[in-house]
This record gives sequence, structure tokens and C-alpha cells, in this order.
Amino acid sequence: MVAQTRHSGTNASSSKKRLAFHEKLAGKGVTTDALLKKLKTLHQQLAALDQDTVETNSLATVRTELILTSLLLHKDRGVKAYTACCLADILRLYAPEAPYTQHELRDIFQFFFRQLSAGFKGADEPYYTEYFHLVESLSTVKSVVLVCDLPSADELLLEIFQNFFSIVKRDLARKVELYMADILVALIEECTSLPSDVLDILMAQFTDKNAKVDQSGYRLAVAVCNGAADKLQRHVCQHFGDILTNTSHPSGDDSDDEPQPDKDTLLKSHELVKRLFRSCPAVLHSVIPILETELRSDALEPRIMATQTLGEMYADKGGVDLVRKYPSTWTTWINRKVDVAVGVRLKCVEATPALITNLPECREALAELLKIKLLDPDEKIRAAVCKVYSQMDYETALHHVSEEQIRAVANRGLDKKAAVRYQALNSVGKLYNLAYPEIENNDAAAITKFAWIPDEIIQTANTSTEIRTLVEQFLADHVLPLPNTSTNTATKEREIDEVAWTDRLLSVMRFLSERSVQVLINLSGLKTNRPNVCDIYLESCIKNNGGIIDGDEENVTKKLKLSIHHLASTYSDPVKAAEDLNTFAKANENRLYKLLKTCMDPQTDLKSLTKAMNEFTKRVSQLPTPISPTLATLLRRSTFWIISASSLPTLLKRLQKVSGPRPSEANPTPNTKSHHAANNALTLLTAIGKWAPMLFRSHISELGRIINTGSTDQSPSKKTPTQPGALSIEIALMGLANAVRSDPSLSSTIDKKTNARIAKYALGDDWRQAKFATRYLAFAKGSKVYCAQVVESIANTIEEESELPMEHISALTQVARFAPDAFEQKSDVIVTHLVKKVLMVPILSENSEDDEEEWYEDPSQIPDLLRARILSIKVLRNRCMAHASSEQALQIAAPVLKLLPSLIEHEGNIDGRVDEDPKAKSRMRLQAAISLLHLSTVESFAQAISPKFVRLACVIQDSCFNVRLAFLAKIIALLQPRKLPARFNVIPFLTILDPEADTKNNAASYITNVKRQLPAALRVDNLEIIFIRLLHLLAHHPDFNTTQDELMDLASYLQFYLDLIATSENISLLYHLSNKGKTVRDAESHGHSENFYIMCELAQTLIKARAQQHSWTLPSYPGKVRLPSDILRPLPNAEATNQILKTVYLPEEANVWLSEKFKLGSSKEKKEKEKKERVPAKRKAPTTKNNGHSKRPRKRKDEDDDDDEEADEQDESDVEMEDVDRPSKSRRTNGKSKNSDDVEENGVPRRVSRAERLSARTLAKEKLDKNASDEEDEE
Repeated sequence: MVAQTRHSGTNASSSKKRLAFHEKLAGKGVTTDALLKKLKTLHQQLAALDQDTVETNSLATVRTELILTSLLLHKDRGVKAYTACCLADILRLYAPEAPYTQHELRDIFQFFFRQLSAGFKGADEPYYTEYFHLVESLSTVKSVVLVCDLPSADELLLEIFQNFFSIVKRDLARKVELYMADILVALIEECTSLPSDVLDILMAQFTDKNAKVDQSGYRLAVAVCNGAADKLQRHVCQHFGDILTNTSHPSGDDSDDEPQPDKDTLLKSHELVKRLFRSCPAVLHSVIPILETELRSDALEPRIMATQTLGEMYADKGGVDLVRKYPSTWTTWINRKVDVAVGVRLKCVEATPALITNLPECREALAELLKIKLLDPDEKIRAAVCKVYSQMDYETALHHVSEEQIRAVANRGLDKKAAVRYQALNSVGKLYNLAYPEIENNDAAAITKFAWIPDEIIQTANTSTEIRTLVEQFLADHVLPLPNTSTNTATKEREIDEVAWTDRLLSVMRFLSERSVQVLINLSGLKTNRPNVCDIYLESCIKNNGGIIDGDEENVTKKLKLSIHHLASTYSDPVKAAEDLNTFAKANENRLYKLLKTCMDPQTDLKSLTKAMNEFTKRVSQLPTPISPTLATLLRRSTFWIISASSLPTLLKRLQKVSGPRPSEANPTPNTKSHHAANNALTLLTAIGKWAPMLFRSHISELGRIINTGSTDQSPSKKTPTQPGALSIEIALMGLANAVRSDPSLSSTIDKKTNARIAKYALGDDWRQAKFATRYLAFAKGSKVYCAQVVESIANTIEEESELPMEHISALTQVARFAPDAFEQKSDVIVTHLVKKVLMVPILSENSEDDEEEWYEDPSQIPDLLRARILSIKVLRNRCMAHASSEQALQIAAPVLKLLPSLIEHEGNIDGRVDEDPKAKSRMRLQAAISLLHLSTVESFAQAISPKFVRLACVIQDSCFNVRLAFLAKIIALLQPRKLPARFNVIPFLTILDPEADTKNNAASYITNVKRQLPAALRVDNLEIIFIRLLHLLAHHPDFNTTQDELMDLASYLQFYLDLIATSENISLLYHLSNKGKTVRDAESHGHSENFYIMCELAQTLIKARAQQHSWTLPSYPGKVRLPSDILRPLPNAEATNQILKTVYLPEEANVWLSEKFKLGSSKEKKEKEKKERVPAKRKAPTTKNNGHSKRPRKRKDEDDDDDEEADEQDESDVEMEDVDRPSKSRRTNGKSKNSDDVEENGVPRRVSRAERLSARTLAKEKLDKNASDEEDEE
């Protein structure tokens, strides 16, 4: 580059101008002031001269004097400042040739930059204008490029760069920075070789931790790099390569090993590349290929850092250009998704959130990357992919992420690894929370892409305890968070928007399926009976007092221990949960106890709940032991955080806004926001009224007001479900009735007017209103009078009219249960009418084409007669339950205990001679089965029902799916609080062959939960000892047969039981029970005894195979077990016992069938078998056969040993039987047994056809297959 004047390119004047200054600058006796005056005059004249018009000969004297050491080394700063300015002007005027030798030039330029370094400090400093002139001159004239031609150019360049980057930090004007940048750019472009030290100075400005745009040194370096990018590219590339080479060390002792760069240096170098790319990407033209090479390196650290570095560079503003300029680098980078190293794949995934927004052309490739890595074998990668979506903003997710991608992330909520599950639910939860305002505003795009998220996640809550905990957290954090407090500017008080909080719940429910709504209600705690285990735990903690107990220490300690055990069993890590709960009890923080009690109180309003929960969470986090996660889960499960008493006014208001009948298939909910809100409010209010009526306690007056509303010209008795407000009145009656039932003292707050109106509703034309109104009257003040009036009125109706309205029967269900004395006044009349005029009236099918249908999918379509029959059964059942503790209980219940099993026996027909409508029969047998379950909660009734237990149990295999599902739900609801005898726990195991997955999944979930929650002793009684009852039940099963299909089905029941119950600890007990089964006989018949022995042998085979597969030892059970005497009897003598033990009842082919179906055999045996199969056939040894068939011995050696040992122990029958009253002989022989059905009159056994042996379960399977084939034929 050639030095120029500031005015190059202008027209020169016709005459040359000479310098007018002729004074001597150096000489003795010249004072500093005089010298300054001379230099100032000279500077002014030189500055006024133009290069094209100056007579350079006139400058000869001053140019020589200006480089005298007396001036260059003068002690006065002003002298040196003006001297530098004059020299700069001389160089400008002589350009492009310098009038000095190289040695003189070196001294001049050193003089320039030393003066700048020493004196150029700020605008208020002396001689600032002269220094500014010097910098401006060097920048515009470019005379500084002469430095590059000097012998010591490298040293001088280094000094210039050092001085400039030191000067620039002095907070000078931005124009000075620009001049400096021009000077440095000119030097870089002119020099033949840039010294490495100079480049280090430049790069140091980027590696400084304070390198930001507001830093002048950083700005100067950026300007220089951008100005001289072409020249710097090669040097920067070499600089980066040198860092990787010079700082590397061998990975091992072998000299041939590939060098492994030092990690810290690698980190710094890649950080430098990122900063350069951010501010001056042009200098990296040759560095990008190096990064691409690193991506392919065999060394791990370079691959990881290169992947991370390029990921951040692609995310920067220049990322699009980078992809376009270096397509091969982009391809190599995105292919790191399949790198063998987890760390590399992880960095690739972590870079994607910003790339989705920044690289529109690459979104398809990025989506494919995330889709593939969502199924990566490593959990860290899957978790990172899920986390990517939590880092997106709403607009990115809405416009650049497909619904398919979000659904795939939601599906990872069921991942096997906890970290992946958490990130998946957290991500979709955040997306839903961001989208909620738009969903609330009915934005179609937001609804389509995000509204389904809560439904998808809530449905997984029952999968396991771990997932349930995550779903609870997902709801609490993102879907249904507690409201934030806002400060009222007028009152300065913090307020809670209860309406918005409740409306959000209704909005979420709008897009939930019926199943999800029920799960949400379960998670809300509405169905939990109070006081529950959480209340007991808190009470025990308070009484425990940190271990200092005032009295009854044993009882307090026991209750605390049991409550902790029960609570811990609901956590994914019971041991850790128990430790944390114990820690909380030992902490004995009274403030925490008070806060928790406030949170758990059903009457706590939303504002107090939010405040208490926030303070509780904060205080728990400050405890020395980290127990916050456990206590947070406890807090959610013990409080009404989804719906509370504060929600009721809003729910009632939403319900009252819409009139009409209860939504059904015949009357679907209109697709409007208000109608959906009303329907969801109805669902919630119904749940509250049914399970949590205590929430209505503070709203009794509001319920009374609703009940008293209605048309003034129409009496309540004439109300119909379609009248405005009918549903609100029904809900008010339900809430009031159940609230008064839980706390009868509330009835004193109800005025006489309301009571009189409720009495009219009890005899009204709406059966649900009549039901709840009568229930209220049964607990209200003066209940005896009210209930007697209701019964008297209904009895008069029976006498005056031939038909009893269904609504009156609905009222009788409540009177019979809660006011038995009033009911008994007219019981003869009522019961006779219900049996003869209601139950005995058949319901014939109206349309023969619909006979295949077995269920009214829409409850509103149930005929009044059928509903009346169902209600009549409830009246009879409730009457029995009301008298359960009286001496006449069995006498009153006898006809009912005969009627209900008969209904089940005849498939729902009250009279076996009349074939009724299948839809009516399914409802009738379901109600009969459920009624028997309720009656079985009473010990005396349970014993009376025991002979019909097998038939009752087989309802779980009914041909109608809805019957099976409802029956299972009811039996689980009664088994969980252990209201039913333990033997009923065998029924859920009969669901394994159900054609629908829902039934067996629900059964398996119940068994798994109860197994985890029950203490050891109760687990043995309720789940393990019942194994003998399961064998007995299967022996009496209608499908029992020894053919391959039936026997394998029976084995499936046992295998299902073993899958859920068998462990290494109880396997010996189960084997002992199956052995003991062959030392007793069936209580009914010899034929059933043989069936029972077959089941015992089948169980032994499966148990031994399971022990082998899991490498469990199978020792002899050390204890004694009492076998149930109600179903089993001791054998007459030891000889009979030994004979049975030595006899093999299982068919010869059974072992082969079991091996084929269940893949029995230990892993060792399987390997040996596979090894044999790999051997060529010609090398097989011939098998020995007798007459072409292998002979199966009648005795098995392993069983003979056990049998002989047991036979030696039994001199007499040592089977200990439970102390259960034996059923009378007449009861056991009443009706035809299976055995008698199989014998003809002449005593010759007849062959029973398969059709005769088919149970409803098999019929259901065949029917399902038939329907499927019919549909295929139609297609």
C-alpha cells in the first residue's frame, strides 16, 4: 500500500508553494516556550500545505531538524507532541517516498507510538488535539505502512499493536477507535508476514472474559479482523491449528498413539472460534474445514467440542450463511446424531432448539434428527431430546414443530427411565401452559396442536406409582397450577382470582375423554374418605412430639409406623419415602404441622390454601435433610389443590347458565364453550356431592336458595328434567343430602320452607331428585315424621293405583336404607308390590334385529320399567343392609339371597321360562351381582352367599363387556377397604382371558397396588393363602376340562396369578399350598375333588418351572397352613392320602402343552436345547422307543420323593382346617351339580358337548371373533 495525502485525487494548482518557516528549531539558548511556539507555527504551516502543490525542497531543512535527538528526546511533552505532528505532515507531503533512511524511519515510528502511548489519554488532557491529529494523519495518509518495509518490522508491528490495544482502553472518542482500526488494518494488509505475537494480541481480545461489545479493545479487534479478513484467514487458521498441535499430548506411552489435545486448551480454542464467528465470521473461512475434520476425528474430546461449537455457530445470526457456504460441514455435523459416543450425540441434540428457529431450510432434517433420537438406546439422549421442546417459545412450537413430534415426546412419558419420563412430561406441560391463553380464546391452531396434551398424559396416571407421581407434578406445575397472588392497588391486599382458576379447570376438562375425567377426579382427592391416612399421619406426628410422647406411647408409635408404611407404599421408592416421612415426624416442626393441617382442611379457601402450601414448601426446603420431593407429593395427595370449596360458587353459576336435560348420547352437549363448561361443572359437582360433600358445608345457604328456585305456577312435583334449573336442583339436593348425612347438625340451619319443598321433591316426577330429597329427609331434623309421610304416601299410591311410579321406588331405596323403621311400617305392601308388579313383569325385546346388543350405551334410553326393576333390587338390598345387625337379618334377607343368585343363574331373567330383552337382562344380572357384593360385606350374609360364590365370581367373565367392567370396578371398590372377605380377591385373577385389555389391566393394577400397600401379614392372608381358593374355584369353573384348549386356559389363570404375586419369598408357600391340596378332598363331590387335584398338579408344575426360570430355591415351607374348611374336607385316612399323593391326575400331554404355551424350562435347559438343535441331524443319537411310543411313568421321581415325605408325616390326616361353619348338607346338594349333569338316568356317563361347557367368557370371545369376521365380510 502506497502512502497518500488526505487530498489525493484533487486538481493541483499551477504553481508550487514553499514552506514559509525558516527559523532554526535547534540551537543553544532556545527556551522551551520559544521552541513550542516555533513548532506550533511550523505545524500550522505544514498542515496547510498540500502534497501536490508543495515545493519539497523548501522542506529539506525542517525535515532534517525534526529528527534531531534534542527534539525527539526533549523532556517537554508539548515539544514532542508538536514534533510528532510535524513529522507526520512531512511524511504526508513527501508521500509516497519517505525522505528518511530506514533507521530514521524506525526511530520516527517508534517516537510516534511512544508519544501516543504516553500522552494520548483523554479529551481533557494537554495536547489531545495534537495526538488526535497524529492518529488521523497516520490513518488517512497510510504513511504507517512504511513500517512494513523496515528491517525490524516485526518488532515494530508488535509494539504498535501493543500500544494501540493499550491506548484504546482509555475511553477515547469512537472516532479514534476507527482511526486506530484503519492504521492496524493497513499494517496487516501491507506486511508480508504477520507475526504470531501480533495475531495473539488480536485473538486475546476475543478470549478475554470481559470481551463484549461495550469493551473498546474488543470493538477494535472486531474492526481490525473485519477490515483485514482476507489477509487474516490464513493466519487465523494457522493459529487455530497451532493451538491444537502445540498443546496436544500422547494418549498413552506408545509413540504411535494419536495426539490428544489438552481439554482446557481445546475448550479455549473452540470458545475463540465461536466468538470470532459471532463478530467477524469472514476470518474463519479456513477454520471451518478444521472443525469438520474434528467431527471425523477418532479422538472423543475434539468430536464433542467441535459438535458443540458448530451447533452454537449454526444457532447464531450467521448460521444460515454457514450452512450454505459449507454444506459438507453441515452434513457431517448433523450425522453426529448416530455417533458412537453418547457425549457427541448429546451435544448434537442439545444444539437443536435454536436451530429450529434459526435455520428454516433445515427444519425437516432437524425434525428427523429429533424423531430418531427420541428412540435412542441411551437415556441421556432421549431425555435431552425431550428437554429440547421445553426450551421452545410458543411461536416456535406452534409454527415449526408438528403435532406428531409433540405426541412422540408425550409418549416418552411412559419411558422406562425416570429422567426421560420427567423431561417428557415437563416439556409437553410447558408447551401446554404457553398455549393455554390461546386455547382459552378458542384459537383453532392452538387447540389442534396442544389441547390434547392433558388428556394424553392423564390417561397414563394409573400405569405405575412413578408415573402417577409425575402426572401429579405435571398437572400442578403446568396444567392446573395454583393461582398467583396479585396486589389490589386500592386495598394493598393480595388477591386470588378464584373464578379464573376454576374456569381453567373447566377449560382443561373440555378436551378430556371420559376416562381422563375420572382419573382427574381420582387425582383431585375427592374420592378419598376423610379422615384418610394422611390425616392419621399428621395426627400421629403431632402426638409423637418428636419422640417425647405424653401417654399411650405404644399406640401412638404403632399408628405412626402403620401410616408411614401405608403412605410410603404409594411412592415409587418406598424405602426413601419412609425415611423422609420419619424425618419429618422427628423434625417436630409445629409450624409445619399447622400449615399442613390448614392445607388438608376441606373448608380452607383457595387464598389460604395457596398461602399455606407456598409457605409449607418453602419451610420444608430449608430443613437440613432434603425431603422436599416426598413432602411435595404428600401435600398434593392430601389437599384439594385441583378443586376446593372456593370452586363451588363458580361451578354452580356455570351449571345454572345452561338449561336442559342431563347430557347423553340422545341429547349430546352442544359444541359451545358455555355448554361444555356446564357439562363439566355438572360432572365435578356430582363427584363432590357423591364423595366429598364436606366441601358444601360453607355453601349450605346457596344450596337452599337453588332448591327454592323454580316456576311459581308449577309445583315441584310437576318438574321435569327439561325444565330450566332441574340439574342445578338435583345437584343441590345431592350436596345437601350427603352433607347432612356426614354432619347431621347442618340440618338445623335449614329453614322449614326449604324442608317442606324438599319433601315435595321426594314425591316428585324426577327419580334422581326424589332419591336425594328422600336421603336428606332421612337425616334431617324430624326425619322420622318426614320419612313416615313419604312411606305412607307411597303405600297409598300402591293401594289406589295398580302401578307404582319409578320415582317413588327411587325414594324407597333411601328410606329402606336410612329409615328402616319407617319402611317396615308398610314393608309387606311395598315388598309384595315390588316383587309381583315390578320384578316379575318381563321386558321383551321390541326389535329382534337388536337382540345382539346387550347394553344400553346411553343411560337415558333405559326404559322406565327396567329402571324400576333395578331400583326395586336396590330397595330389597338396602332393606337387608339396614337390618344386618339385627337378629332377624337372615330371616329378612332369605328371599333376597335366593332371588339374586337366581337372577345370575338365569342370565338376568327373573323367570327362566321367558327370554327377555338382552339389554335388560345384562342390567339385571349386573345389579344382582353388585347387590350380592354389597351383602357379602356382612359376615352372616357372606356365609349364606358362599355356596353361590363360583357363579358370582364368573360374572367377571360375563358375555357383556360393560357388565364385566362394572362388576370389576365395584369389587375393587369394596376390596380396597377390605370390606369383603379375603376370598373375593381371587376374582380379579379371572380376567386374564378377557377379550378387552381394560378389564385385565384394571385387575392387574389393583392387585399390584394392594400387594405393595398391604403389610406382610395382611398380604399373606389376602393374596397368598387365597391361592388354594383359586385352585378350588378353577376346579369348579364351568369351563373346566382336560382337553388342551381348556387346560391351557386354566393354566393361564394360574400363570397370571404367579406373574402378579409370586416372589422368591413366597414361592415356597404357594408350592406348599398346591401340595397340601392333594391331602384333602372337595367338600361337594368326588368329581370335583379330581378336578381340584388336577389344578394342584398344574400349579406345582408352573411353580417349579417359574422357580427354575428365576433361579429361585424351593425349600420346604417351615410353617403350618390352615386350609379353608368351607370348601375342603380332610381325607378319611392316611391310606387314602398316600394313594392320592401317588396318583398323577394331570393328562400325560400336559407338560408338552405347557412348554409350548408358556415356554417353560430354565435358561440353562433352553441353551442346551438350542445347542442340540444346531447339531446336524445325522449326528443325533437314536431315541429308544417301546413299540413306537415313549412310555410315560405313572410316578414322577421328584414328586415321589415329596409325596413319600408327606405321606410319612401323616399317620392321620394332619390338615388343619379353618374354623368356618360348614354349609349344611341340604345347601350343598341343592340344585344340580356339574357331576349330576354329566350322568344319565341309567348311571352311564354321557359325553358333554363343548357348547354345553362354554361359559359366558368363551361366548364373549367367540362373539367378538364372529362380529369381526362379519365386518370383514361386509367390507
